[in-house]
Amino acid sequence: MTDTTAPDALDSAIAVIGMSGRFPGAPDLDTYWKNLLGGVTSITDFTEEELLADGADPDEIRGRDYVPSKGVLADADRFEAALFGFNRTEAAALDPQHRLLLQTAWSALEDAGHDPLGAPRRTGVYVGGGVTEHMLAAQTDPRLAAQIGALQVRILTDREFLAPWISYRLGLDGPSLTVQTACSTSLTAIHLACQALLLGDCDTALAGGVAVDTVRSRGYVHYQGGVFSSDGRCRPFDEASGGTVPGNGVGVVVLRRLADALADGDPVRAVIRGSAVTNDGAARVGFTAPGVDQQTAAIVEAWTTAGLDPADAQYLEAHGTATELGDRIEATAATAAFKGALGTGSIGLGSVKANIGHLDAAAGVAGVIKTVLMLEHAVIAPTAGAGRPHPELALDDSPFHVVTEAEDWPEPEYGRRRAGVSSVGIGGTNVHVVLEQAPSRPRDTGSSGPEVLLLSAHTEDALKALAGRLATALRAPDAPTLADTAHTLRFGRAPLAVRAYVLAADREEAAIRLGELATGRPASAPAAADDLRAIGEAWLRDEKLPWPRRGRRISLPTYPFGGESYGQLGLGTAPAAREQAPQEQAPQEQASQEQASQEPRSQAPEAGAGLDTSVRALLAETLGLDDGDLSMTYFAAGGDSLAAVHLVGCLRDDFGIDVPLTLFLEELTLDELARRIVEAREPDDALDALLSEFENA
Repeated sequence: MTDTTAPDALDSAIAVIGMSGRFPGAPDLDTYWKNLLGGVTSITDFTEEELLADGADPDEIRGRDYVPSKGVLADADRFEAALFGFNRTEAAALDPQHRLLLQTAWSALEDAGHDPLGAPRRTGVYVGGGVTEHMLAAQTDPRLAAQIGALQVRILTDREFLAPWISYRLGLDGPSLTVQTACSTSLTAIHLACQALLLGDCDTALAGGVAVDTVRSRGYVHYQGGVFSSDGRCRPFDEASGGTVPGNGVGVVVLRRLADALADGDPVRAVIRGSAVTNDGAARVGFTAPGVDQQTAAIVEAWTTAGLDPADAQYLEAHGTATELGDRIEATAATAAFKGALGTGSIGLGSVKANIGHLDAAAGVAGVIKTVLMLEHAVIAPTAGAGRPHPELALDDSPFHVVTEAEDWPEPEYGRRRAGVSSVGIGGTNVHVVLEQAPSRPRDTGSSGPEVLLLSAHTEDALKALAGRLATALRAPDAPTLADTAHTLRFGRAPLAVRAYVLAADREEAAIRLGELATGRPASAPAAADDLRAIGEAWLRDEKLPWPRRGRRISLPTYPFGGESYGQLGLGTAPAAREQAPQEQAPQEQASQEQASQEPRSQAPEAGAGLDTSVRALLAETLGLDDGDLSMTYFAAGGDSLAAVHLVGCLRDDFGIDVPLTLFLEELTLDELARRIVEAREPDDALDALLSEFENA
């Protein structure tokens, strides 16, 4: 046994200071933890009516081998578009994975006590996602390309832009990498983020993944000998195992070097002591099959990097797909890696896929977040629906026991609570991460006097929801101090347009005032709080605030995202066309796209009021302005440089108007912009009229 917790042994340690996720049956991490602790299986079984109502193929779903089950992510089609600077047209085109990942990255930074729009300098992004129906449909839709431009369609839908969109919309200036290693994508992203922090490429990093193949109700077809379960349930390492079940989800963690996090007072939730990645190469029976040796190597290398022995683990969160080949190889590899454990069955074994299904690119981060929550609560969650271990896995003679009931996880005599998390990707990429409980953080004993709590949101409804969440948090048994709460709300949240403040002398009073705000009533205030009231009033006026720094960053309820439903684009092309790369469109698709682009040109008016109306309609359509309100500026309406390039091209091709791109960069209302565009055509119109006059003379 080893215990290298001395400061010099922690130079390579990475702190998890924030995290956020949405998983089947769990819109937030509090619900996720409750489901994990209760062994809840959050797989949805659809009725035939639900599937048909959502556009499923009747012949397919009535087939003998169709399984109407999936790990569903509720409200995956909703998005706070305006908060992230997207107009309605862009938001509808934006892939659901991009939408969800943007919101989850925002929440993860808030959980870390950092303003999402004022994150630390040199913050990197390392994320990945899967292929989606929306992306395939968008990139083969000629009308959408004609409306906003083919390049804009690709940028809004292709998964290679998942990381850059986060960096752009949140103003993060560190490395921005979209990672793809199939099922091990998000754990590979976490490994790469840790390496970047240790190498000094960045000082803070967001890492994780998303998987939303469709927001529609869909099951899958079971094939004998395939990877999917015949009954819609995933039972890792179980006697009744028969394959995995697909699921949707998203998760992001915020990482910093441990020394920096401790020095800056970040709320450390867990520590990554080491990580490693390997590939099976050709040492496997097929491209999609896993290999034993390199899975073992990934585990051993990760624990060696941590300066620890695999025997120091008390739990292993396995990849655990419940497939016959996958579970057998993983059990063999893990048994070899953890062979020095204290005794047979001393290490707990589980896989979150039993709860939520296989989240593909988000599977690894789902396991990491689960393990961090277990370390925090000192409880090992059960494997949902676990029965007898599969006899062919020989777990009875291994260091492992499948966790069937919640187990207390006390701090070991020889060290800290520690666990490993494994992920395996089709293509052979194996990843293992070593997690350790966070160092204890002394409870704040600072000021306990009156405080002003500053709140802001994008809408009135969101402000009320946020106030309600904060009220609940301050009533909890382990509620934070009022000073820490006030400090985090002041420095760890973006200052948005809709604002309010609450004055309170203690947590109980704060919860009452916040509850009043949540129900739409004005929050009452203590009489003797004039100095704090002055701060609150300055906050409402968006003035600079005199703020005493007497608190710490803590984890508080994050922004209550809602937004309207933007759905996803439908698939109107044949299966063969769907499989083509976007840049390799069939000739008939290219012709169709050109025809769609030509249609508005043939209808373009030549001059006068008709031209003005058409230009205004083009601006409104491109920017998604349903009511045609052109009183705002181009950028306030969600315009950007790509949309401007598209508009310049449309104006030239459809109306014969040449305007400089710089016109869209000026601080003009859209009304004035439309007027200037029409004026750019007027000299030609005057000449045409003069020529016509001579011809008719």
